[in-house]
Order: sequence, then C-alpha cells, then structure tokens
Amino acid sequence: MNRLQTETSPYLLQHADNPVDWYPWGEEALAAARRENKPILLSIGYSACHWCHVMAHESFADPATAEVMNRLFINIKVDREERPDIDKIYQTAHQLITRRGGGWPLTVFLTPAEQLPFFAGTYFPNEARYGMPAFADLLLQVAQHYAAHRDDIHQQATAVVHALGSLEAGQAGAAVTLDQSLLQSLRQQLGGNFDSDWGGFGDAPKFPHVSSMEFLLRHWRASAHSEEPDVQALFMVALTLTRMIEGGIYDQLGGGFFRYAVDREWRIPHFEKMLYDNGPLLTLLTELWQASGDDTFRQAASETADWVLRDMRSDAGGFFATLDADSQGEEGKFYVWTPTATAALLDDKEYAVLACRYGLDQAANFEGAWHLQVRNSLEQAAAAAGEVTAAAVPLLNGGRAKLLAHRNQRVWPARDEKILTAWNALMIKGLAAAARRLERPELTAAALAALTFVRQQLYVDGRLLAVYKDGQARFNAYLDDYAFLLDASIEVLQNHWDSGLLQFAIELADGLLDDFADSERGGFYFTGRQHEKLVHRSRTFSDDSLPSGNGIAALALNRLGHLLAEPRYLSAAENTLRAAAELMADFPHGHASMIIALDEYLDAPEIFVIRGSADAAGEWAHTIAALYAPHRLIFAIPDDAGELPGALAQRAPAEHTVAYHCKGTRCGMPITSREALLAAVKES
Repeated sequence: MNRLQTETSPYLLQHADNPVDWYPWGEEALAAARRENKPILLSIGYSACHWCHVMAHESFADPATAEVMNRLFINIKVDREERPDIDKIYQTAHQLITRRGGGWPLTVFLTPAEQLPFFAGTYFPNEARYGMPAFADLLLQVAQHYAAHRDDIHQQATAVVHALGSLEAGQAGAAVTLDQSLLQSLRQQLGGNFDSDWGGFGDAPKFPHVSSMEFLLRHWRASAHSEEPDVQALFMVALTLTRMIEGGIYDQLGGGFFRYAVDREWRIPHFEKMLYDNGPLLTLLTELWQASGDDTFRQAASETADWVLRDMRSDAGGFFATLDADSQGEEGKFYVWTPTATAALLDDKEYAVLACRYGLDQAANFEGAWHLQVRNSLEQAAAAAGEVTAAAVPLLNGGRAKLLAHRNQRVWPARDEKILTAWNALMIKGLAAAARRLERPELTAAALAALTFVRQQLYVDGRLLAVYKDGQARFNAYLDDYAFLLDASIEVLQNHWDSGLLQFAIELADGLLDDFADSERGGFYFTGRQHEKLVHRSRTFSDDSLPSGNGIAALALNRLGHLLAEPRYLSAAENTLRAAAELMADFPHGHASMIIALDEYLDAPEIFVIRGSADAAGEWAHTIAALYAPHRLIFAIPDDAGELPGALAQRAPAEHTVAYHCKGTRCGMPITSREALLAAVKES
C-alpha cells in the first residue's frame, strides 16, 4: 500500500494498492520533489471516470511502468472533486500547452520547486496506439528532456503560468456598458448552434448545457407579452429536453440523467451519473413543466427526484457524488439488456409494449446489447400489444418496475460517497424547486435535511468546508461552495421560512465578500484568502461542467441584496458583472450563467413578502406561485418569525394576512386581500 491508503477519497483509495509510490497533494510530496530534484507527475481524475480506470489498469497497476514512474518522478494523485482548485489551474495549463481541450485523466508534468507545468496530456495508453506513444516511453522522453533543458523548460513553464492570468482578464469600471445587447448576443449564438432535429447545441458529443437552456427559457418568458414572442427560444428548450428524456442519456427505468451522450441523437451516453448534472436539470425540468404544462417534463422531474432520494442520499441526509460508468469492469453493463433476458421477466403484453417502446425489437445499439431509449410512440407500443393507448401506460409502467427491480439485483456501479458542499447545493436547489412546482412537500423535507447536514458537518467555526467523507470534513471551501449554497438557501426559504437559515445565507454572502472578492477588479477568486498558495489564484467567469461560481454569486447576491436592501451585496453583484462584461461580449455561449445574472441585474427581481399565520401565509404564497416567473421570489414569513434583518424588518405583521410587493428598489402599498394580491401579479 502506498501513501494514499490513509485518504478518504474513493478515487485516491482506488490507487492505494498500486505499485506506484503515489503521494496525495500536500507538503510531503512537494518537499520530496524539491529535496530529490525530481519533476512531479501530477495525475488528476475522479472515481466515476471510465478512462481513469483504463489508465489505472493499464499503467498504474503495471509494475514495470510503476518502476519508471517511481525512479524518475514524484507521483501525485489528485481527486478533482476534492481539489477543483488544482484541477482548474492545470486543465487551463493543458489547453495552453497542447492547444486543445483537456479532460480526465489529466496528466501534467511539473517543475519540482515551483510546480510550474511544462508538459501535459490526458489519457496515455500502455502501448503505442491512437496516435499516442506508450506511457512508459513518454515518461522516459519527458525525464530526458527535462534533464537536458531545465532552464528552457523553466522559462516556458513560467510563461504558461503568466498566461493563465491573461486568460482571466476582467476589470470592473464605470465605462463598461451593461445592457440588453449581451443577452441578444447569447440568444443569437445559441440559435446559430442549435440542432433543430435533435436539440442541443453543436454536434457530438452532446452535453446538456443547462445554463444555456435556462437562459433561453427566461428569454422566452421576458418576450411573452411583446408583439413578437420568442417562441423559438421555448422550442429550443422543449425539443432538447424532450430528446434527452426520450434518449439514452436518460435512465428509462430508474430516472436521472447520465453525464453526456457520445452521439448527436442522445442515444448512447457516457454512463456516469453525476449529482452536479441532475440538480440543475431537476430545476430546469420543473421550470419547463411550469412554463409549458407538458407532462413529459413533470414525469422526468419527478423520476429524477425519486432517483436521487432512492440511490444517492446518505442516512444523514447529504447526497453522494457519483455513480460510476463501469460495473464488473465494463462500461454500461449495469444498464443494458437483451430481448431474451427482458422477455423472461415480463408477461407477453408487457414485453410487447416495452420492446416496441424502447427498441428491443430493433438491432442492438451498444456493444451487442440494448440500451433502452424511446423509439416508438405509446400509440405504436399499444398497437404492438393489440391494446388501446390507455392500456399501454400501466403495461409499460409495470414492465419498467419489474426490470428496475431485477436491475437492482445486479452488481452495481461503484458509488462515490463523498458529500461535496457545492454539488449538494445544486441538488438542494433542484429539490426545493421541484417540491414547490410539483407540490411534493417531501422534497422540501429532503432539501432541508441536506442543508441541515451541510450546516452541521461542513460549517465549522464560521467557515465552510468542501468535502465530507467517513466522518471527516476537509478542505477549505471554494467559491462554488459559498455561491451555490447561498443560491440554494434562498430557494429553500421560498418553501420553508427559517430565520436561522436566512442568517446562514447572510453569513455565506459575507464570506464571499470577505474571503473571495477581488476588491480591485471586481468578481471573486475561486479560492479564499487563507487558502494554500498555488502557482495561480484562479478567477474565472465562464461555465464549465458546473455553472460559473461568479455567475451564481452575482445572481444570489443581487437577490439577497434586494430582499434585505443591502447595498454591499448589490454593489458586489454589479462589480462582478462589470468585470465579466468583456468576456461575456467575446464569448456569450461560454458565459450563460453570468448573462442570466446580468438579466436579473437589468430587470431587478420582483419580491413578494407575505406575513400572516404559517398556514395563511403559505396559502397566499401558493396562490401566486403557479406561473413560471423567473424574476419572482415569494417568501411566506410567519408572524412569529421574530426580529428580521435589513428591509425585512419593515415588512411587519398586521392584524390580518398582508403582502408586501417590491420590484427592485420600488415597493407598493401593503396588499391586504388575496384578490389584490392576484391583481398585483397580473400587473407585474
């Protein structure tokens, strides 16, 4: 066993019995590199990563390859889910060095003294193929080149690190124009990239791009009462989510979405299931259900919520990170079927309906097996069984339940049981949104339980931590942790008022301003002031696999600032947008979360605060919550909530239920009847 044996990360523990002398990232490893004057081989991945497993099996478990690694390098293994700070730096460095996108596993070679990157790649095979050298041969070449050209390498690597800062340029200034043109640019770019046949943006592989779809839905809503409503924006979202729900990227039996599709038609996924995808997708599905009334989206949202509660929730209430792509050494094996095995589990009519619906009567679509996806309509499936359409639904659902029960008896993919603050926040928001829009109060309870877990286990002495595993909370929280949790807290408060939760949200907002803000240029760094010093302190505004931390921070601070009438939060949100303005203009599609925040800056949130008994306030809130209104926030605050901070102190209880209605900094007279409340909603 190597030095990874004492770690809590499932990914690092997967490598604890490698013959490679792995170190976790830390002073022991960095000191060894300086002392022995050996370059660092940095390998970054995560437990659900298929190609990480392949490289581990081919190279890291191979004694001959390990001997070369141990002799020539100090080898450091990093879980990118625990250390996104390190991953962000060296993924960007990889792009600068190779001039192409990165991914996982990420393989980077660093100088021993300053950890400057001088060579990078992703997966390397154990034998020369795919146009790549054998990994052991590459190791020898890198070591020889480093020994012969240290001065040149140091100079080039220093230039790479300097370039990291230039990529993140952004300066808040009064001369920067924040206006609707940035929203229009994103709308045009998304329209130009849209696949009108299969939904989504661009060609294969296809990712959900939730922030882009959220923007389009908001854009449609803003235009709904104009002379020319942008129905195409609504169509783009509806088509994309419909194709995804019908496709193989959606788990047709268990609910929830896989990470991405390898093809244009969403048919074959990369079989990882990530908490961070499903939280935002759950939010979006409920928004589209509310906007369209199409039951397709309600059902997918409900099934996704069921999946996360059933398969991803810890006994303590927090949510686990991922399900692996592989089981028994094969990608997707847990999820695929054969017609023979399926028919053996179902009666004839169930099989006829299910086979027609999901393509079991067509050719195999995944390595000789069948991955289920919608191939025919319910009407066609009913006809295949000689039934009317109404009869096909219970047959289909009964067959799905039998297959799911059987699938649950298979060897499961590994589950990474880290509880990550940022990813939990995304799911907490999704559950709160689903609870409110689908009228499922048990989802509010689940969101509150997860939020309570984070507050009790990952918030220590006024400081947030990023990761919980095996009873240990570790690593200083990152920007995403603070921003996503603030956003989620505001969402939960619309379902269930808790003055203590509001105070927690204020502490999170103050933590953002105190520990992460770039006071000179605007926006927020990815790491706090007390964080370990790395070769670069990232400050990025673009979306990647997660929405932009700066974008969510700007959105949440703007909302909290208006709720409390707190200028510090409003100014921080505005300065973040100003710092990102040039980047938003240059590449709108990469900054959808920032542009959503800009949308709410330009069109300030509309806030209803309702005071009354808990039941009466809740009923009033329910009255006006049915319509999709992305700029509208509704808080039902019981009369006995006690002293409230900021502008909320002025939203006092009255003899009877009363509502206070504000739009940005403009507030109307108190509303004292439900009829007047409905009228206020219609006018806004």
